[in-house]
Amino acid sequence: MAKSTIQSIEPIIADIANGWLKSYNLDYKLEQDSLNTEIDTALNEYFSKSGGKGGNRPDAKLLLQDKSLNFYPILIEYKGYKDKLVKLDSNGQVDNRTAKNEPILKNINAYAVNGAVHYANALLHYTSYTDIISIGMTGYKDDSGDVKYSIGVYYVSKSNFGIGQKVDDYTDFSFLKEENFNAFIDKVKNLQLSQDEIDQLKEKREREIDASLVRLNNDIYQNEKGLGENDRVYLVAASIIATIGVPGKVAPLEKADLKSSTEEGNTDGDIIVRKIKAFLNEKNLPKEKKELIIRTLQNTLTTDNINKVENGESQLKRVFTKIVDDLGIYYKIGLTTDFTGKLFNEMYSWLGFTQDKLNDVVLTPSYVANLLVKLARVNKDSYVWDFATGSAGLLVAAMNEMLIDAKNKIKSPEQLAIKSAEIKANQLLGLEILSSVYMLAILNMILMGDGSSNILNKDSLKDFNGNYGFGNTNKKFPADAFILNPPYSAPGNGMIFVEKALSMMEKGYAAIIIQNSAGSGKATTYNKNILKHSTLLASIKMPLDLFVGKSSVQTNIYVFRVGEAHQNDDIVKFIDFTNDGYTRTDRKKSSCNLRDTDRAKERYQEIIDLVRFGKSKLNLFTEEEYYEGKIDIENGNDWNQTAPVDTKPTLEDFRKTVSDYLAWEVTNLLKNQSLEDDRLGK
Repeated sequence: MAKSTIQSIEPIIADIANGWLKSYNLDYKLEQDSLNTEIDTALNEYFSKSGGKGGNRPDAKLLLQDKSLNFYPILIEYKGYKDKLVKLDSNGQVDNRTAKNEPILKNINAYAVNGAVHYANALLHYTSYTDIISIGMTGYKDDSGDVKYSIGVYYVSKSNFGIGQKVDDYTDFSFLKEENFNAFIDKVKNLQLSQDEIDQLKEKREREIDASLVRLNNDIYQNEKGLGENDRVYLVAASIIATIGVPGKVAPLEKADLKSSTEEGNTDGDIIVRKIKAFLNEKNLPKEKKELIIRTLQNTLTTDNINKVENGESQLKRVFTKIVDDLGIYYKIGLTTDFTGKLFNEMYSWLGFTQDKLNDVVLTPSYVANLLVKLARVNKDSYVWDFATGSAGLLVAAMNEMLIDAKNKIKSPEQLAIKSAEIKANQLLGLEILSSVYMLAILNMILMGDGSSNILNKDSLKDFNGNYGFGNTNKKFPADAFILNPPYSAPGNGMIFVEKALSMMEKGYAAIIIQNSAGSGKATTYNKNILKHSTLLASIKMPLDLFVGKSSVQTNIYVFRVGEAHQNDDIVKFIDFTNDGYTRTDRKKSSCNLRDTDRAKERYQEIIDLVRFGKSKLNLFTEEEYYEGKIDIENGNDWNQTAPVDTKPTLEDFRKTVSDYLAWEVTNLLKNQSLEDDRLGK
């Protein structure tokens, strides 16, 4: 007899759940009904549960408002089988994407919560909603014919990177009732991710961003011809700025807003420029900065070729669509990473750099950027500058550290908001001479929530006098923390930047990563000058393969205390960090080219502790890897020392040597005896 097929009871589950919603007097909408245009459009634009475009239709949906007048979309998915509530990965997170950032369609289709979280990510990607409630419900009939059901309630937001967090266990939907909803939202707001969970999600997001950038790069490079090198970068920057929006003031630009019109003043480029202007006018940016950004982007956006309409669509609209579709979810969810640094690293070919030039503007890995920031002792009250800022990755890391420190130490929400704004507006300064890379730095800091005010398109060696670039242009920037990954082709491998920056500081700390030949002869003049006003605290030898995919360059990190001349008797900590705990690969198809194979995070923390507190913090590292020594302030070429090898023989060495010698003598005697016996015919 053929095995009977288990029948879905989804209609029964839907009747039960929708009956609850009706009894609560909630204005819910069913699968085919419209909730609002913004949500409907997002569900239609996002890829479907089968992998195609559109067709995302939650079984039920509603829009609820809390006591603070914030709206929360509620998206509900029903299933009718046992054990089809939710599929989690090995980390206990909703398992909707592979390590290569590909959707796991079978999970999204088969499990109620997974489907609801999928819908929520559509809203995060294409709408202004940042907090969504995803509900899954499934059930079955037991052997007695009684209906058994289970409910999963998940919070999907910017704060949890769109992954979703379980709120609590529920037996019905009464938490949605008007009298219960505020308490439910209070519970939602109190959900916390552990630091380990945050780190895991950040790493996952970074891998996803990398995969999306590869796709975008390949697509535009192969299919969009006629775009200049810098134009391509500016198109990405313009598209992202236009779609960020300002809640309640500037609506994000939607793909449908671009009509591919040839009407003067109403081309796709004109529309994007107007949206960028509206966005920048709402930001606390100096007038000169706004005008510079608009002028730079406008030159690309308003060209005839990119706005020319073919087959009813301009090239600009086509590129804009690709950028929003591939990257929108990441910059709309919110970022803590060097987003445009990753963009640059993937798309450097757009800028036409030679290999040598490329090595001058290479992205500093995020974990190295964080190390430099901590070695420079950055906190909420620091004033941090970078004289070769690139895509602003180091300043992003510094700003993150400052905001975290502020959050940990300031308990008044009002005072925290004031301090956070002050950090972003006045406590960061970066200089970048390359205009295309400068625009990436601006974009980076805007996306980070906007520390772009003092990112300057200037030559830090020739055109910078130490003052704020905008606003208080007659006021010195009171720098007390310096971080740098300089162009190694500059004089002294880049130490010329260090000499100038430190000479303009009165106090504080500095941490730079640089080609290590700068400390062994290539920058002696600069080094000797630096030691006249700053103390070398540490020299850290980094892994040779630190910058994967670029030419192998041996680098060191040098750490300084600024404002005190180095003395010959000052102790310098020399640390061999070539084993940093990470294993790096450069495989294009690999889901992860960076693996923690030997307690990497602990090793990086130990480096920070060793530089700060000395030998007492030795744990993972050995005395062969950590050495305290002295340098000659008149040399400037002895900054890369290693622990000396003790060549004095021990008693045990003597005994072994004698033993080896006697064994050799005995062996020779036996050999000679054997030869003599052979000669005599014995």
